[in-house]
Amino acid sequence: MHRLVAAAALCAVIATPAAAALKPGDKAPDFTAQGYQAGKPLTFSLAEARKKGPVVLYFFPAADTKGCNIEAKMFADAIPQFQAAGATVIGVTAGNLDKLQQISSDTDKCSGKFPVAADPGAKIAKQYDAVLAMKPDWSDRTSYVIAPGGQVIHTYSKLDPSEHVSQTLSAVKGWKAAKK
Repeated sequence: MHRLVAAAALCAVIATPAAAALKPGDKAPDFTAQGYQAGKPLTFSLAEARKKGPVVLYFFPAADTKGCNIEAKMFADAIPQFQAAGATVIGVTAGNLDKLQQISSDTDKCSGKFPVAADPGAKIAKQYDAVLAMKPDWSDRTSYVIAPGGQVIHTYSKLDPSEHVSQTLSAVKGWKAAKK
């Protein structure tokens, strides 16, 4: 019986995403990454994007998987709202990098509306403590909102993709309202 309880507890720990280490007020590490937007290669620089306004940096486990496709479509559909608030959106993944170009333009995913970047070996994800516990070379599903000055405004980490857009959009709008 004790083994069964211990095994269940271990499974719960393994299946639970780690809480993001970066908290509001922490300095977000700058990075540059290769990626795609609308199928075209690009180099994304967080430092350059921050010059335009806040940045929504969302990590997703793997390109072209069910939850990640749902999340990408939700972000794509909300891009006009993020743009109205002056925010840039970037998706970063360490998984299925060979599918990034395809999902960047797919109308059921990113629709070409925002860049997705590759994170080989989850190097960027590790700096943000956004590594999937059960697959340490893949990104967790963690979203950050980063102010133009480089401070983390908001963090949300949950494998369920359904709240990442609403969480980050609310944080961006709240930041913008506080700046008025």
